[in-house]
Amino acid sequence: MGFKRLKSDASVYLFIRDDVRVIIPIFIDDITLAGRSVASIKAVIAELATYFKLRDLGPSSYLLGIEITRNRSLRSLSLSQRQYSMFDCNPVSTPMDPGLSLSAADGPQTDSERQEISTIPYINAVGALMYLSTCTRPDISYTVHKLPRFNTNPGMAHWKAVKHLFRYLKSTMDLTLTYSLNPHSTELFRTFSDADHAGEVNSTKSTGGFVVMMGTGAVSWSSKLQSMVGLSTTEAENLLTEIGYTFDGPSTLFMDNNSAISVAKNPTHHSKMKHVDLRLHWLRDMVESGYISPVHLSTHDMPADLLTKALPRVKVQQFRGLIGLQG
Repeated sequence: MGFKRLKSDASVYLFIRDDVRVIIPIFIDDITLAGRSVASIKAVIAELATYFKLRDLGPSSYLLGIEITRNRSLRSLSLSQRQYSMFDCNPVSTPMDPGLSLSAADGPQTDSERQEISTIPYINAVGALMYLSTCTRPDISYTVHKLPRFNTNPGMAHWKAVKHLFRYLKSTMDLTLTYSLNPHSTELFRTFSDADHAGEVNSTKSTGGFVVMMGTGAVSWSSKLQSMVGLSTTEAENLLTEIGYTFDGPSTLFMDNNSAISVAKNPTHHSKMKHVDLRLHWLRDMVESGYISPVHLSTHDMPADLLTKALPRVKVQQFRGLIGLQG
């Protein structure tokens, strides 16, 4: 039929014929079709049906555990996973207690403590939360990135943090990750990055977080030890270019660290920066070539801060709104 597999994502195919362009992401035997014309999509489905047996379920409303709703008058699309909420718990307003410091030392110390935690499905609960944080809830990414570190020897303090997170989900079960036009931005996507320097208790490593935005909603995000943000912005641009978008200028990378911006922009090899990973020199090349433009953004307005540390209620509410979680 003339489908083309994307180089930037091998599970996404592109169909182009005349003025028809249909994007088809595939997950095992689940196929989704996206395009500007309903008639074009139906024509592609009809042609696909001549090659293999298929079942047309109509417009996507539920996919891989994610509920999809649309508001065509507002030109918006929302994603949610309400089924993860615990209905028999008391709600709280933060994913993690801002004053909480978890470590391996919180594991069981006695036989009775080990027996107590052995009856608790810690790993199963954390695994379910990981899928949720990956698909529709970037606001819980920091907490979910932290909890699996204790999978091999969890203690009751760790389990209490898991239950706290479920209680937060209870209080925010109506939140949806919503995509619509952003009247304040003309860019196809923008990236926000932040790091909590040496914030990890056990290793003193930095937790890095980034979120890539299209319109009003986050399309990619991460919270983990010492991640590289520049690679993610380029991956996003490559994918969008392959499916037909064009870029007239560099993609903005918002950072709240002026020193990091200075190093990224300055190609001079400073003697004090000899230890820097080679990927940073790659990032300098991207900046110099005009693909990425680092811009300073105050910490008070940095939504990626939500992915690097446990924040108080007011900041959680502010930043989750900035990355498209509405309710």
